[in-house]
Amino acid sequence: MANATDHLWMHFTRMASYSDGEVPTIVRGEGAYVWDSQGRRYLDGLAGLFVVNAGHGRTELAEAAAKQAGELAYFPLWSYAHPKAVELAEKVAALAPGDLNRVFFTTGGSEAVEAAWKLARAYFKRTGQPNKYKVVSRYIAYHGTSMGALSITGLPGIKSDFEPLVPGGIKVPNTNFYRAPEHGDDPEAFGRWAAEEIGRAIEREGPDTVAAVFLEPVQNSGGCFPPPPGYFERVREICDAYDVLLVSDEVICSWGRLGEYFGAVRYGYQPDIITTAKGITSGYAPLGAMIASERLMEPFLTETGMFAHGVTFGGHPVSCAVALANLEVFAREDLIGHVRANEGAFRSTLEKLNDLPIVGDVRGDGYFYGIELVKDKTTRETFDEAESERLLRGFLSTALFRAGLYCRADDRGDPVVQLAPPLIAQQQQFDEIEQILRAVLTEAWSRL
Repeated sequence: MANATDHLWMHFTRMASYSDGEVPTIVRGEGAYVWDSQGRRYLDGLAGLFVVNAGHGRTELAEAAAKQAGELAYFPLWSYAHPKAVELAEKVAALAPGDLNRVFFTTGGSEAVEAAWKLARAYFKRTGQPNKYKVVSRYIAYHGTSMGALSITGLPGIKSDFEPLVPGGIKVPNTNFYRAPEHGDDPEAFGRWAAEEIGRAIEREGPDTVAAVFLEPVQNSGGCFPPPPGYFERVREICDAYDVLLVSDEVICSWGRLGEYFGAVRYGYQPDIITTAKGITSGYAPLGAMIASERLMEPFLTETGMFAHGVTFGGHPVSCAVALANLEVFAREDLIGHVRANEGAFRSTLEKLNDLPIVGDVRGDGYFYGIELVKDKTTRETFDEAESERLLRGFLSTALFRAGLYCRADDRGDPVVQLAPPLIAQQQQFDEIEQILRAVLTEAWSRL
């Protein structure tokens, strides 16, 4: 639309890039596809933003929203409840692993992460350890944009404008095995090393000052880093040894993205807190949540106890109604089983791209993959900053979209193409993704 740049301030967008052209405007979605205002169709290879897990155009979710808005459009969860929040909290608690039975609703992922850090601090203050306030997270990891969540985030490029941030953020190596600084020939040894780096960081800071470790099951930024074998098992042991909370940041990795309702279940570890959002409603309404263990709730159950935190639209009645309808779709169509049944085909289809000279690594799990791009497959040489700028923003992002594939070409780390289609996707969509990527990446290589 011609007037999109006049008043609309888009998120994480170089607004000047549209000074001489129109902003692409998406107007409709159906299944795994979206259409723009010119009538062009695109395969949604990123599920919007790792969000539309059940696919576009689900009228039953829209109808659930309309029905709830007609009954009770809004009421806060500040000292009051409403039926849909109660029902959804019970449902989420039943699906969450272990004793993660307490559900604190937010409107999105950054708020959920913010709530988890605040809970960790408040919990230790109320249990006689007021100096435990620091948080360990991984390099290049993204955990949100609010000031607390941004302090946990490990991406310097999106933090510098807002510094100084909240004190207490500690960074440790991530699990990018393709560029492992240690044990690059042994995934298990690399996983032990990466986990032990968390323990060493806690020791350096002082265990009596560290409240929590925030980790995604599969790290998003950098291009989908799955955990090496044994990694989370050792991290759990380290957290227990130092009385540090393990927070599983599953804003992306929950609700079927990895073939389970929660990524922690996929990789067999028990967190103290899960943060979630995005796919809980498949994007049909904004909602997030912090899911905490029973023991973290206990200090707030005294007669005068209160977790002094809240957000106006957390647990919005319409959003909760949509989430419940969304989970009904998951159960009725067995979307979790669909991902498990098809993730091997998705992987093998993407791995066909390994014959291209520009493709260095294809990695991920479930319906969540990154393809790392390189200058030299043998040496794994990456692109410098100027080359990456020309490759990703100068060519790939636009070329992929014009070819009919919406995905992410990113260099918050090494250059990657990220893919996370709706969970309804099957071989037809996998083939379409591979064919478009093959053509565009081949052209990109010829331009280098």
